[in-house]
Amino acid sequence: MLQNTGKLAGKTLFITGASRGIGKAIALKAARDGANVVIAAKTAQAHPKLPGTIYTAAEEIEALGGRALPCIVDVRDEKQIGNAVEQAVQKFGGIDILVNNASAINLTGTLETPMKKVDLMLGVNLRGTYLTSKLCIPHLLKSKSAHILNLSPPLNLNPIWFKNHTAYTMAKYGMSMCVLGMAEEFRGSIAVNALWPKTAIHTAAMDMLGGEGVSEQCRNVDIMSDAAYAILSKPPTYTGNFIIDEEILKTEGIKDFDIYAVSPGKSLMPDFFLDEAEGLLHSQGVVLGSREPSAASTPSGPIEETFNIIKGVLNPDIVKSTGGVYRFDLSGEHAGVWYIDLKNDAGSAGNGEPPVQPDVIMSMDSADFTQMFAGKLKPTMAFMSGKLRIKGDMTLAIKMEKMMSMMKSKL
Repeated sequence: MLQNTGKLAGKTLFITGASRGIGKAIALKAARDGANVVIAAKTAQAHPKLPGTIYTAAEEIEALGGRALPCIVDVRDEKQIGNAVEQAVQKFGGIDILVNNASAINLTGTLETPMKKVDLMLGVNLRGTYLTSKLCIPHLLKSKSAHILNLSPPLNLNPIWFKNHTAYTMAKYGMSMCVLGMAEEFRGSIAVNALWPKTAIHTAAMDMLGGEGVSEQCRNVDIMSDAAYAILSKPPTYTGNFIIDEEILKTEGIKDFDIYAVSPGKSLMPDFFLDEAEGLLHSQGVVLGSREPSAASTPSGPIEETFNIIKGVLNPDIVKSTGGVYRFDLSGEHAGVWYIDLKNDAGSAGNGEPPVQPDVIMSMDSADFTQMFAGKLKPTMAFMSGKLRIKGDMTLAIKMEKMMSMMKSKL
């Protein structure tokens, strides 16, 4: 891992979303240098599913030798950000570095994304980044080592990164457009850069999105904190860059990236927005795009066998814990419509339309369907690449992974 050099000693970092995950990892890395860290995040009380609060993060920062200022901040609220900035300046004398890490994600298509979710993503990712930058910049201009670092991707207009989650892509690209514009606007005074991971990073949010076992395909947050440290240690002339974590760490002399893997030796899930990730998905047999399901609905071969096994593992406990009705529109060699009812009675599964209105509709190739239920194709990978299309309740879609995990030993 990248060794601390002391370059951030005494510097003040304002980090949004720093109560957990990547934001907290960056804070802890800076704390080892003796930096001051403003933890600008919403979580003041423990969340039932997500670990950490601004206060527990502050304790960890100070235990490592840094100084911490926990501030309750919703980045959509101008007054809350303004108050946190004022507190930071009063306590630490200024602000040297801003890390725009706070983000919201919802991976659904245009018709399936409620406007409340659209507003949340645009409000947190795009507007929150712009607003926090705007309020910090007057203080950053007074620093000799001013940096803004946005956790956002390179601006890639390949349609594959839009078609499954247009709203999320617009929101994340909004953060990147802030980098593009502000780097030029403040060139010579403030370094403005973006950082993005080459592979999926294991966080509590990834567990919620990817389901059980997804961590094995991820790197840990240390690779992002090391990469951020390398960027923030550079002079303000290093600006306007869209940086991939692995690439900058290679220039810092890191050669063994297994040290960052949650499960060394396992294949890693590529992250969004990188065309090399698209190529990797191709090489792993993931076809970008989907064919429309045939109108035929004839039970056949491996699909029928898979559903026979599904019927064998159904029980009231699964139905109670899941509570969803799923329809599968399968294309390809064994095209047809199938269903799994995990909401009513002891559950049921079979060929044709479900007995009641489905909560989730999944569309994919029949060969991929059997691979997915056999545990050989991760649903998250299939969805990210466009191989699996989902309409309906995404929370229930994620719950389907429980059924798949029960079937691995039977297929």
